[in-house]
Amino acid sequence: MEYKAKVIAGLLTATCVFSIIALILSAVNVKDVFLPPGTKYGLVFDAGSTHTALYVYQWPADKENGTGIVSQVESCTVNGSGISSYADDPAGAGASLKPCLAKAMTIIPAEQQRQTPTYLGATAGMRLLREQNSTKAEQVFAEVTKAIREYPVDFRGAQILTGNEEGSFGWITVNYLLDTLIKFSFAGKWEHPQNTEVLGALDLGGASTQITFQPGVTIEDKNTSVLFRLYGTNYSLYTHSYLCYGQTQALKRLIAALHQVSQPLGSRICSTISHCHEKCLPENLYTYVEKVVGNWEPPVRGQFFAFSGFYYTFSFLNLTSQQSLSHVNATVWDFCNKNWSKLVETFPENKEHLHTYCVVGLYILTLLVDGYKFDEHTWSNIHFSQKAGNTDIGWTLGFMLNLTNMIPTEALELVKGQQPSLWAGAISFIVLAIVTGLVAILLQCFWKSK
Repeated sequence: MEYKAKVIAGLLTATCVFSIIALILSAVNVKDVFLPPGTKYGLVFDAGSTHTALYVYQWPADKENGTGIVSQVESCTVNGSGISSYADDPAGAGASLKPCLAKAMTIIPAEQQRQTPTYLGATAGMRLLREQNSTKAEQVFAEVTKAIREYPVDFRGAQILTGNEEGSFGWITVNYLLDTLIKFSFAGKWEHPQNTEVLGALDLGGASTQITFQPGVTIEDKNTSVLFRLYGTNYSLYTHSYLCYGQTQALKRLIAALHQVSQPLGSRICSTISHCHEKCLPENLYTYVEKVVGNWEPPVRGQFFAFSGFYYTFSFLNLTSQQSLSHVNATVWDFCNKNWSKLVETFPENKEHLHTYCVVGLYILTLLVDGYKFDEHTWSNIHFSQKAGNTDIGWTLGFMLNLTNMIPTEALELVKGQQPSLWAGAISFIVLAIVTGLVAILLQCFWKSK
């Protein structure tokens, strides 16, 4: 019996020693540690004039100087044309969005879906439909809203963006992706770039075109002035949108009377318009672009990023490598003077859009030179590109980024932390204490039963 008592006493002593060691190890070198910030999600539908796309964004909940570091997680192109094309079938507009919404639900964690802000922004296509038939526009929005509300998201409304909003949000996207607003430094933190000029943005859509830049003069017309505060810095911008002067609307005006016949494209344009300018554009459109657009703009200033329709047309014409204005002009006219049958033979894969490149190329030249007043010296300041920082350019990223200014910052969670080796040691001694204690109890029960 004495032997058994000593064994039990030894095991209990060992249990106490292991427990004390575990307690000491767990209390040594404890520090306050902030857990990594949680992730916020947002959904934005870009309901353009020709198509709709859904973008899924995320950003750390703690933000930087009040603005989120937003990144695109996923995008989904909606099948069919833009929602404005469903004017006579509003329910079809809502139904078309559902596959992309279902895809987004597989990306956003289920516990965060009901807190995910979701927006639909319509641009020039719906602006035109509203002007033509406001009742049909409201019916399309009603069906779109109904469809989105079937999903567990925080839907905050469908709206028609003004042209100036579309242009200024596109400007934010361009400059954010090119690191002119904020940049991750070698010191391992986000900082406002020093001695870095922001870029202007040139957007050519189907139904409208936008120009946005930081002017060097006071803007007299307050309707074209916009102020943003991003990452603690204020930006005063000039922005203007020209409805009906996107490339699709311009094409309707310029080639409404044209037929595909075997003669040079430039001759076909001039032969079907009674009054031709020396640039072979209709005189009334040239006059409008020069006087209405040109006279409203402050002088263009700094570097510009030209995307959407500007890029697609000039990319086909191989004019996106910052060639001189004279070279661009000569190349466009050389293309316009080619025989149609030869062009079809040379570019069979582009036959569907081939007839547009001459007209849109001429229109872009007229808009940039006669409207915005770029000349031989400032033309090199225009950078034609489809992407910035390997990301497609559009207004939705800028919209989401600006929206994060109004979403409250979540405080970082403070916890007690310890070095992994000390924590592992403490856990080991806790396990030993439990095991020895259990062995002591089992032995005592076993001997009593004997």
